[in-house]
Amino acid sequence: MLDYDVVIIGSGLGGLVCGTVLGMNGYKVGIFEKNRQIGGCLQTYSRDKTIIDTGVHYIGALAPGQNLYSIFRYLGIMDELKLKQLDKDAFDKIGFAGDDKTYMLAQGYDNFIKQLLKDFPEEEKALNDYCDKIKEICGKFPLYNLRTGDYAEKEDILHIDTHAFLSSITTNEKLRQVLAGNNLLYAGVADKTPLYIHALITNSFIESAWKCIDGGSQIARLLNKRIREHGGEIHRNTKVAKIAGTDKIEYVLLENGQRITAKYFISNLHPTQTVEITESEVLRNAYRTRMQNLDNSIGTFLLNIVLKKDTFPYLNYNYYHHETENAWEGVDYTDQNWPLTYALFANATSKNEQFTDSLTIMTYMRYEDVAKWKDTFNTDTHINDRGADYEAFKKEKAERLLDIVEKKFSDIRKCIHAYYIATPLSYRDYQGTADGSMYGIAKDHRNSFKTFIAPRTRLPNLFLTGQNLNLHGILGVTISGLITCGELINMEELLNKIKQANIQ
Repeated sequence: MLDYDVVIIGSGLGGLVCGTVLGMNGYKVGIFEKNRQIGGCLQTYSRDKTIIDTGVHYIGALAPGQNLYSIFRYLGIMDELKLKQLDKDAFDKIGFAGDDKTYMLAQGYDNFIKQLLKDFPEEEKALNDYCDKIKEICGKFPLYNLRTGDYAEKEDILHIDTHAFLSSITTNEKLRQVLAGNNLLYAGVADKTPLYIHALITNSFIESAWKCIDGGSQIARLLNKRIREHGGEIHRNTKVAKIAGTDKIEYVLLENGQRITAKYFISNLHPTQTVEITESEVLRNAYRTRMQNLDNSIGTFLLNIVLKKDTFPYLNYNYYHHETENAWEGVDYTDQNWPLTYALFANATSKNEQFTDSLTIMTYMRYEDVAKWKDTFNTDTHINDRGADYEAFKKEKAERLLDIVEKKFSDIRKCIHAYYIATPLSYRDYQGTADGSMYGIAKDHRNSFKTFIAPRTRLPNLFLTGQNLNLHGILGVTISGLITCGELINMEELLNKIKQANIQ
């Protein structure tokens, strides 16, 4: 009989952070993961002796004293991570079709302004106003700054629209588009995406930007090690089919029929999935309907390229490209003009510092583009061929994407050994999101309260965690994990421990 203080459903980063923190604070934790590999978007896979990342392309705020560095030191993984800092003068480069210039986004606020002034010498005030606003907004999020606070602090800035703000600080249209140029990071939608989303993400990379050498799965492996050191257990290939109880959750039912009991339960699943498998009259229809009616962000088409040896130089930056002059248009593609945008990431490897052995090219793709094959399911433990027409669809899309990429990287096709493709169906099957969403619930400045998901549910011992609570990405999900843990342990004490670990 398995006996736990806390059962965690799903081993994405949110679940692993919760498992580590709670284990370090005396709770016996059991994590149940439906896939063979733990980590959610931290997962990697190997093809042709090459490691391919599924979701961790770069991470911010990992320099000493910064927020993610402090949390990772507390979790005991910081010193074991293999990291490479991106180019301090250009962690991201932004390009537009028909424009020979490449615009650089730099680390450090003074340097960020300095580099952009090279292309926009008349825009010093606008750049200072931009940076001041980013810092002001970030200062209003208590846990982002590793302190306690309340919702009222940020209430007055949640309604600000990113697109409108960028338009307000300058009349220079190109600068507006450059500052929005990496909005693939958050699936930005003009007149919808709140400025706080842009600010929290952008700030973390301006503070410092890093790649994981040999893949992001090292984060999951190290957290797994820490969980086990504190008596926790992770059960792979073990799907939770039901969360059940009356006034509170009494057990989860595994797909194999086994019941697992605990005092507390944390779901790292999408909130919609959580309510779908939860059987309790306490979760009323209004709550269920609210969760089910939340809009998700768009999905992604991911082209993972294995390169011929020593043919493609390692790029110590990320490249974002737009096929029009408008950095926001990529999300509104049509079948005829797809893709309108892409991001290219050169993966850092310990084998060779001069050349990279793989590239990831990411662009948008809606779930309806692959809905023809929605009744198929395919993972490494449930292999199911979606059919020749699906393979033909992927290949046609890959070649169209490469046609666009080739305009900037003219020799890319000569360097390709093989490529592998992920669509919204891949994300749906591995990550469990119903529509293969890249970043979960879409935030909307017009109704910010609706898209804030609390860790507490109406069941007193069932909690939520993961990218849908607060913010996606490594930093956002890690902080969401802390928010959830704060329901079971004293948040002020936890934050003091994190700050003390940073000092040590």
